[in-house]
Amino acid sequence: MERLQQLLRGQHQVAQQAGAALPHVLPYLRGGCGLRSPGPEATQGLCPASVIEAEDIHAKCGLGYVHTSHCLASGEVMVSTLGDPKGNGKGGFVLLDGETFEVKGTWEQPGGAAPLGYDFWYQPRHNVMISTEWAAPNVFRDGFNPADVEAGLYGSHIHVWDWQRHEIVQTLPLQDGLIPLEVRFLHDPDTAQGFVGCALSSTIQHFYKNQGGSWSVEKVIQVPPKKVKGWLLPEMPSLITDILLSLDDRFLYFSNWLHGDLRQYDVSDPHRPRLTGQLFLGGSIVKGGPVQVLEDQELKSQPEPLVVKGKRVPGGPQMIQLSLDGKRLYVTTSLYSAWDKQFYPDLIREGSVMLQIDVDTIKGGLKLNPNFLVDFGKEPLGPALAHELRYPGGDCSSDIWL
Repeated sequence: MERLQQLLRGQHQVAQQAGAALPHVLPYLRGGCGLRSPGPEATQGLCPASVIEAEDIHAKCGLGYVHTSHCLASGEVMVSTLGDPKGNGKGGFVLLDGETFEVKGTWEQPGGAAPLGYDFWYQPRHNVMISTEWAAPNVFRDGFNPADVEAGLYGSHIHVWDWQRHEIVQTLPLQDGLIPLEVRFLHDPDTAQGFVGCALSSTIQHFYKNQGGSWSVEKVIQVPPKKVKGWLLPEMPSLITDILLSLDDRFLYFSNWLHGDLRQYDVSDPHRPRLTGQLFLGGSIVKGGPVQVLEDQELKSQPEPLVVKGKRVPGGPQMIQLSLDGKRLYVTTSLYSAWDKQFYPDLIREGSVMLQIDVDTIKGGLKLNPNFLVDFGKEPLGPALAHELRYPGGDCSSDIWL
């Protein structure tokens, strides 16, 4: 706790050093593959102050399909990509000027992009960055095809980069690690370890630095699939789509978008996480739905549908964000429009929602706040698919201490 208080006291100073006080950068994965930079007024009218067109990124970087953004100590903004302008796989990084948002070029060395891309996190004191991989945009953008898994078109590695030299120094294959999406280092800047959530394999992988300077990775959590009837496949993965760590690095949270549950693990021992909280928030296996569970290694019966303030919640828990004191967890239910349409068509008709979970930070545990519901199905222009959650001054998913 003392370490956390020290970090929080220096948060604003370090955030300024890392450029975190800059306006938000909003990558558009499908919408022209460009970027929007909203000004302060955007919290009211959502009017972008700057628009970085896809063509500018294509021409200067040879990249497209932008995804994760992080601020750097130099004042620049760095954004990961999933592909080249034609939708082929290419895990590169776009650098933006932190004041003008002009595209400056790529962060990686010429010709040094990873074969696939998605998320990234860096730890400057250890001269390292870790990046993950989903698939080429041409593979996933119109929906999920099981044949693409058989063809080996989805990612199964994480890449270790030299932060100063801007180049890959190690690529780690993952045991049961299909589609490694979100990556999180521990917030303590002196540590050299973190976690990756592998969506399709439904595993959490723990990566760490060895004494000799190389990196290793181990599977530490496995969510077992459920044998089902009335679904796309005979076995349903949980589909871990988002993970985060509390600011004190004690708790790991992740969402199982298909199974419908949100989990909390005590990771005081990162090699042996311990389940401390679980809460079902919709999903594909609720009672009365089209899916019948035939065999379940964890549950004795299918969970009840979720109803909040009179609304039956469509979809399952997806993106998550934690308050800085660790006591409130916020959850949205939309993953990606093409996959929403395929797995949860009600989301397209009704829009997604945002929920709030109360967290027990002493003993562990999760409890739904029954009085909190943001219904994006009631937007003036029609149902919306809300996705990412961010705090303006920094949060558990964006703050990196130098």
